[in-house]
Amino acid sequence: MMDVISRISSQDLFAMDDEEYIDEHIEEKGEIYGAFLNGIFVAYSVLAFPGMSERNLGREFGVPEKELSKVAVLDSTVVHESARGLGLQRCFHDLREKRAREKDCLYLYSTVHPENVPSIKNLEAAGFTLQFTRPMYGGKARHCYAKRL
Repeated sequence: MMDVISRISSQDLFAMDDEEYIDEHIEEKGEIYGAFLNGIFVAYSVLAFPGMSERNLGREFGVPEKELSKVAVLDSTVVHESARGLGLQRCFHDLREKRAREKDCLYLYSTVHPENVPSIKNLEAAGFTLQFTRPMYGGKARHCYAKRL
């Protein structure tokens, strides 16, 4: 993540997670998927199950408190430059949506920087709709997308 993020045109395009966040999602709050190309790790993607935590995007979208446990979030996806254009992000979207359905989630959310055109196209191709745009993650502009499962 740090390697790829170090080369993007603007640090506002990506809200970087720390090691604790990644560990939590491996251990209890979600799932992390990876992709290899010719034996080299080139991409990963996070599916978050935020539960009742303050990080639950469902609150931003007006999900009732009693249904927050039914929220899943398509969180970070990082693809190394050598693997871009291979459809990995769309594959990750499909896999994460399938897993969210298997976990009986009703709501699927994601955020993306307004200038991240490839990610926006992938979200919209996966059936997500733009709900609103606002500053998030320390003041970084984000489009907020939703899909009802």
